[in-house]
Amino acid sequence: MKYIRRIKLKNFGRFQSMSIDLDEKLNIFIGENEAGKSTILSAINLVLSGSRNRIEAIGVERILNAQAVRDFLSSTERTYEKLPTLHVELYFNEQNNFELNGKNNSDGVACDGLRMECVPSEELSNEIKEILFNDPENFPFEYYTVKFNTFQGEGYSGYKKYLRHILIDTSVINNEHATREYIGDMYAAYAVGSERHKHQNEYRKIKENFRSGVLLDLNGRVEDYSFSLKNDSKSNLFTDLTLMQGDTSIEHKGKGKQCFIKAEFALKKAGNVNNGIDIALIEEPENHLSHINMKKLIGRINESEDKQLFVATHSSLISARLDLRKCILLHGSSPHPVPMAKLPEDTAKYFMKAPDNGVLDFILSKKVILVEGDAEYILLGSFFHKVTGQSMEASDVHVISVDGTSFKRYLDISRLLGMKTAVIRDNDKNYQANCIDLYTDYVSDTAKVFFDNNNDRPTLEVCLYEDNAALCNDLFSLGRRTLTVQDYMLKNKTEAAFSILESKEGDIVVPQYIRDAIEWISQ
Repeated sequence: MKYIRRIKLKNFGRFQSMSIDLDEKLNIFIGENEAGKSTILSAINLVLSGSRNRIEAIGVERILNAQAVRDFLSSTERTYEKLPTLHVELYFNEQNNFELNGKNNSDGVACDGLRMECVPSEELSNEIKEILFNDPENFPFEYYTVKFNTFQGEGYSGYKKYLRHILIDTSVINNEHATREYIGDMYAAYAVGSERHKHQNEYRKIKENFRSGVLLDLNGRVEDYSFSLKNDSKSNLFTDLTLMQGDTSIEHKGKGKQCFIKAEFALKKAGNVNNGIDIALIEEPENHLSHINMKKLIGRINESEDKQLFVATHSSLISARLDLRKCILLHGSSPHPVPMAKLPEDTAKYFMKAPDNGVLDFILSKKVILVEGDAEYILLGSFFHKVTGQSMEASDVHVISVDGTSFKRYLDISRLLGMKTAVIRDNDKNYQANCIDLYTDYVSDTAKVFFDNNNDRPTLEVCLYEDNAALCNDLFSLGRRTLTVQDYMLKNKTEAAFSILESKEGDIVVPQYIRDAIEWISQ
């Protein structure tokens, strides 16, 4: 099996310098918008494609790191020699191909791989120097050239496929050009040997036979001109090919079905086809998919054993079900990716089997408060504003309600990522055992557990009542015949929390342990 074991970027997209070791089977890139997920998939796609035309279509100004450009323009040495350069390097496993092996990489180590670099053109160096001298604020993007080389140092182009790959971008799933490119790429990946040339030749002959046969009588009645079929770069085998499911072409399917068909077809094993796909790049597979189809797609991905997969996603379902240990976190505020491979196996398996959860919301948060019930979740926003005078959103604090037995699972992730996390939980009549001893290995400078240290105040509802007895009696005692106010609040936690929020929000006293948690997370 051929795969990419590492990728290195310099001045590509938002990354000035970045290196990631990759899993040979599955790599899931997660992160907020503009964190670089698509950038990495695009880098891999461009290098494997070996196409200068694709670089020209995108534009050097869109892929060259903006900060590197700003640094150059603000420097006192705005010379040709100081212009920033860009490169992307893909380090392969052993391919047994002498064309790939060499030291033409930034590590200077002999191994297999491909390198794309974008540098100022040497042939146009005089023109570039003139531009820099006459107009120091004018960056010469148009004078850059792109080079594709193996680690041996030999050039290559898109005609040489060292690794067969496919890119599935669901954001342009209904774009006619994107669909045509996808079908063409899939055909190229599955066509064996000289089949492409044979098919093109036969297709041209079919068109010629149609002109000389079917159109013969019609053309006999036309003077000076004749009807024929187009057979140029815009009308040929590759532009006319489509992908069918049953009797319906992919273009006539809905967006969600197109997403699923494209991903499923790309992930299927190539059987006895020697030129099957080695690499599949999937951009946000959750787009346009229903919950059921997303689960089906996850199943297809799990079944794919003969290729390396790269997935960029915003979906908790996809990232958790496919194994959080395969995730690589990208932070918009940091150039360094955080692999989650060291997450404990039992925690990863928990999220794979647990009910649908907001684990990705947790991972992507800057600061988190974990609570164990709906009542705490409902009231916490109001409590936070009362304590700090700010909203949780303005303070970059996220609240997540989880099953109290799974706090440790989230804290495993928190510890791995160094994320500031506050746990607010009931003491359940034994704060020493349930709130201190249970979390001894998890408490740190970035993770703390907050609770009421009076065992006679075991739950939030008891604490709320005792700290706000008059308020609660006034709100809940009317018409009360059997249950006390406190018992009513314990048996109707969600309803009681809603009532307090709607009627007494401004008057409620925040229990001290919750106040402590809010003050700590806000620091």
